[in-house]
Amino acid sequence: MGGTVLVLGGRSEIGVAVAERLATDAGTVVLAARRSGELGTETARVRAAGAGTDVAEFDADDLATHRPLLDDVVARHGPIDVAVVAFGVLGDQARAERDAAHAAAVVHTDYLAQVHVLTELARVLRAQGSGTLVVYSSVAGVRARRANYVYGSAKAGLDAFASGLADALHGSGVRLVLIRPGFVVGRMTEGMSPAPLSSTPEQVADATVRAVRRGRGNADVWVPGALRLLFLALRLLPRPVWRRMPR
Repeated sequence: MGGTVLVLGGRSEIGVAVAERLATDAGTVVLAARRSGELGTETARVRAAGAGTDVAEFDADDLATHRPLLDDVVARHGPIDVAVVAFGVLGDQARAERDAAHAAAVVHTDYLAQVHVLTELARVLRAQGSGTLVVYSSVAGVRARRANYVYGSAKAGLDAFASGLADALHGSGVRLVLIRPGFVVGRMTEGMSPAPLSSTPEQVADATVRAVRRGRGNADVWVPGALRLLFLALRLLPRPVWRRMPR
């Protein structure tokens, strides 16, 4: 690549792991997050992997700042080769069921903010005529479960949006890589019992980078791959059984 890798969600374990793996291909990795001045650990990891680094202030929920941020990154570092959209929140399902504002906040971050920034990114990359978008959906969005339906519903919407965007980008020179991880053992899920076929941020990053480096056409990637077949079966489970499924 030799160009710019932009990670929206510069503290994300997956996002930073992807940046490390793309460092040898990139000219500059830009980590964008709130309190960007506190990203010293993350930038040091990426520099140690071989890339130049920069940081940018980014609040995903402040939609009005999305396009100015992208324009600033392009002005300072040139075309964006890979944009990794790695921000998100899990939220508290029990709280969301009694606090409508919390439910709306989860959906705002995990769906509305993603739709907004992906639309702006698609405009920027279309104008370039090249680039790759990386979007993180989840198996939680394949069929929403009682145990986390607020988060799952946001991921379901994001999955549908990203799938449609991938088709809209066909022939534009811009690729979209859609990643559907299962349960990821990391900071976001700390204290939870891992689900079957769990993965780590490093495993998700490995799968992401393989798809990015493949460099041809759009891609849907399940992590681990066995989840694709498992969810073909789980979609057919009767509702009374599905209702009792854990997170």
